[in-house]
Amino acid sequence: MTDTTSFAKLRIDPRGVAWLTLDKPDVHNAFDDALIGELNAHLDRLHDAAERGEVRVVVLGSEGKHFSAGADLNWMKRMVDYGFDANLDDSRQLSRLMQRLDTLPCPTVCRVQGAAYGGAVGLAACCDLVIASEAARFCLSEVRIGLSPAVISPYVLRAIGQRQMRRYALTAEVMDVTTAQTLGLVHEVTGKQELDERVAVYVDTLLDASPQASRATKALLAEVAREPDSNATCERCCRTISELRVSDEGQEGLAAFFDKRAPAWQRGGDPSDDSHDKEPRS
Repeated sequence: MTDTTSFAKLRIDPRGVAWLTLDKPDVHNAFDDALIGELNAHLDRLHDAAERGEVRVVVLGSEGKHFSAGADLNWMKRMVDYGFDANLDDSRQLSRLMQRLDTLPCPTVCRVQGAAYGGAVGLAACCDLVIASEAARFCLSEVRIGLSPAVISPYVLRAIGQRQMRRYALTAEVMDVTTAQTLGLVHEVTGKQELDERVAVYVDTLLDASPQASRATKALLAEVAREPDSNATCERCCRTISELRVSDEGQEGLAAFFDKRAPAWQRGGDPSDDSHDKEPRS
């Protein structure tokens, strides 16, 4: 299933992997209000599909040489004439994009093949895994033109920490991919020719996990990060593991482990169906 729009493409393959692709290579996939609107529409659809278990992994990528150059120059020229209210509305749409990507109920992988500037750093920080080529580089460039990485700051700060965020947000230095990995923004660096192969490896790895357990774990980790030491969080942790143990998928996963076979979700089956083959997975 493929949905093609002017600036972003969404394809969902038979495995439930969604490929969300920025498609403005002529301007290095720069952001503008139209692209943000399309991405928000796609993410709304993906939220619903992931909640229903129809989408299990989302891969965010882009066409062309660079992941994204940040804000589109023509959009920035238009914004010069915007008043406060119009700017606030634009900022809220970008904020919604980051929030929706960050809270997708399934694992997300970001594929970065070149420059990721400005808001593109936020996109990477909102994804669960970031796989980048050796040519990738990152920059919080906003202060150089009198602006601030304000909307993306919660996500980037969470990824690289407050101390490093202060440095890179205030200096607008370019981070090479090795630095970005050291800071925690990037998880794996690979050769340009191997980038798609490594993304595919991680997609397969994520598909091996229980869909229900992946959704529950992602939601739980977000709550733990907000209040790690609260009694309510401790109780939520206990309830999560208990609910998973007695669920159909939990019971199927445990049974498969002891039977030395693949669980139903790895074979495209229904975990509530007890008519499983007993052949172990090679």
